[in-house]
Amino acid sequence: MVRPVAALPKAHLHLHFTGSMRHATLVDLAALHGVHLPEALADEWPPQLSAADERGWFRFQRLYDIARSVVRTPADVHRLLLEAAQDDQAEGSGWLELQIDPSGYAARFGGLTPMLELVLDAAGAAQRATGVGMAIIVAANRTKHPLEARTLARLAAAYSGRGVTGFGLSSDERRGTVAEFGPAFRIAARAGLRAVPHGGELAGPASVRACLDELHADRIGHGVAAACDPELLDRIAASGVTLEVCPTSNVALGVAATPADVPVRHLLQAGVQVALSADDPLLFGHRLAAQYEVSRHVHGMDDGQLAELARTSVRSSAAPADVRERLLTGIDDWLKSAADPGPDRAGELQVGADQHRLVDQPHAERVKHAVPYLPGQPHQVGSAAATGTGQRERVLGGDPGPGPGAREALAEAGPLDQPGG
Repeated sequence: MVRPVAALPKAHLHLHFTGSMRHATLVDLAALHGVHLPEALADEWPPQLSAADERGWFRFQRLYDIARSVVRTPADVHRLLLEAAQDDQAEGSGWLELQIDPSGYAARFGGLTPMLELVLDAAGAAQRATGVGMAIIVAANRTKHPLEARTLARLAAAYSGRGVTGFGLSSDERRGTVAEFGPAFRIAARAGLRAVPHGGELAGPASVRACLDELHADRIGHGVAAACDPELLDRIAASGVTLEVCPTSNVALGVAATPADVPVRHLLQAGVQVALSADDPLLFGHRLAAQYEVSRHVHGMDDGQLAELARTSVRSSAAPADVRERLLTGIDDWLKSAADPGPDRAGELQVGADQHRLVDQPHAERVKHAVPYLPGQPHQVGSAAATGTGQRERVLGGDPGPGPGAREALAEAGPLDQPGG
């Protein structure tokens, strides 16, 4: 007897623009614009991934770039924002903070400012259509020069109070020196923007500490590496910094071997504030509700604990006071409602409009990559998420790569827009 997690009001704090795209929309836009999709983004979706080494990260980045290349018109941008809001609405989210690096789209849409304004306009339209509150986080890429981050920080600052609520730092945290991005974050802070960098995903506790020391983070994207450093955990808990934990992303990228290895319970027991998020559902196959299902069926959390996770997401958000109050009241009402007396359909997972069902996947390889939600079942994710070298090479070798349309699009689009970590 459980209450449906999709009916639990919540906020969504860690979702990337390109990575929010529905798989069906990716396929549709690729066909519309003549972009050939590799099998990993077509018939073999969701792709098997691992970012644990350079080759794995390169493959993840390449798939992300191909996905970005199908977004070519203002109508495409409006569609992505509307569908992201619709998917969040369907899964109980009443507030969504979406991250984007406008430089990844600037060449196609007339520059940094026109692209950001287009995204803000699309977010406003999506909010009016769905009732889901939306805010934008401008994110810099840590693999680029820190001066570019300052340019983006000034852009974000110019739109503070007009739809932009935060400034982030994304991409492979094993690259770049965090301290060099400090000036950009100071520009953002002077404008009243929240500091929401990624850290503690692909690198160790030191990357989390750098986010606190050098960037004065208000929230940290992922942060799970802090779990192995008790002193750091105490500091995070005492500071009230929220960690945006993305369980299915962590498994897909090899950060955790299985859902059980994502240290959600350990972080909570240390007094750390945790907000569950989906990161890049386009590449990982699961949206927001799935993260709560992991906590329920893998980590054994009851409805009261799930409700507290939802409260943390709301309290850690940049949502206006009235939206926060409405969502917090809704969470209390969810707990007061009667639990569903019917069977617990734990093995079934709906992912936005794609209706991706774990138990109905036709291919064993895709089942291995899925997150198991049936209590008592063995964890099957490690073989796909934390593959050995032979398996990783097999996956890479089976990917035919982008066709001519995608190569042209990638050359025109330029470097990576912030992928999920």
